Amino acid sequence: MCTELEPLRQALGFIALSAVTLLLRSAWHPEVQMSSVNTMESHHALLETMFGVKVVITGDAFVPGERSVIIMNHRTRVDWMFLWNCLMRYSYLRLEKICLKSSLKSVPGFGWAMQVAAFIFIHRKWKDDKSHFEDMIDYFCDIHEPLQLLIFPEGTDLTALKSNQGSLPCGKSKDHPPPSRSKSNKTRSNDFAEKNGLQKYEYVLHPRTTGFTFVVDRLREGNNLDAVHDITVAYPYNIPQTEKHLLLGDFPKEIHFHVHRYPVNTLPTSKEDLQLWCHKRWEEKEERLRSFYQGEKSFHFTGQSTVPPCKSELRVLVVKLLSILYWTLFCSAMCLLIYWYSLVWWYFLISIVLFVLQERIFGGLEIIELACYRFFHKHPHLNSKKNK
Repeated sequence: MCTELEPLRQALGFIALSAVTLLLRSAWHPEVQMSSVNTMESHHALLETMFGVKVVITGDAFVPGERSVIIMNHRTRVDWMFLWNCLMRYSYLRLEKICLKSSLKSVPGFGWAMQVAAFIFIHRKWKDDKSHFEDMIDYFCDIHEPLQLLIFPEGTDLTALKSNQGSLPCGKSKDHPPPSRSKSNKTRSNDFAEKNGLQKYEYVLHPRTTGFTFVVDRLREGNNLDAVHDITVAYPYNIPQTEKHLLLGDFPKEIHFHVHRYPVNTLPTSKEDLQLWCHKRWEEKEERLRSFYQGEKSFHFTGQSTVPPCKSELRVLVVKLLSILYWTLFCSAMCLLIYWYSLVWWYFLISIVLFVLQERIFGGLEIIELACYRFFHKHPHLNSKKNK
């Protein structure tokens, strides 16, 4: 009897958890978004205010609030975190979604916040990721949620192979060689170039265009795309390669972002032309980065000056200080409450257990959010699009 009732119990448990998630998302959506944004702002504040990281942005300006796909070269494993410093001044962090490897959603605290923000987690295998991309993008289009979706068409980064190696110096000399790369990634990229008669790259990997073209086409179909932002990131001095280096206090002295904005009506309409368009952008990145590292270590050679921010430095400074103050007080208060009151300790323990269990059982909060939206709104066209 218990065995026969097990599927029913699982279904009821799924529906109950989905209902709670939907209610929380619907009723507390601004607060949920702000909690995730506060996490990003605290990272931004710590990088610049506490660790003295300088961020330089050149090229085209962002249009605040516009819906876009952001494509960027993947120099290190933490490029996506550094981009927050750019968007903090030139856009709205609440709009950003990121395509990240699925293992990051399991990181305590940080990964849970990204699940709440409905980031798109992928396995970097298109046959496994296509369906999830379809579901998430169609969901964003159906609820008319504007987003700036960051994807890395290269699929992986240029992190050096030895994990115990420190941050890398940049430049082209006997003392400062060009940025090191993972030999396996470099080999695969060169093999791809040879098979397809393409140029071998020194500073980037050849992009995998399947995911990029799919995302752009899907967002265009859903009328949820205004532009594509092509961003080139470079580190003129040291390059922290992994999260480990940041935990050890090895932060980049400077980060340079060069932005090109392409309105959606200027993009090719066919899949093949859009793939060629993406490859062309990476050819330009290779030349741009070569000039950067072999020259004055800035993007001013492009003839485009530093982008004026859409937010004043005073406003940014106030946000940074408030963010640091908020997290200092919050963390201190939580530690004291946990120490003084057993009820608070149990609350945190149960919350941690629930976060771990829901990911193990259902795959993450973003999966539950998507499932309960389908269940309560009865949207069969999310699946009908997939069948066309």
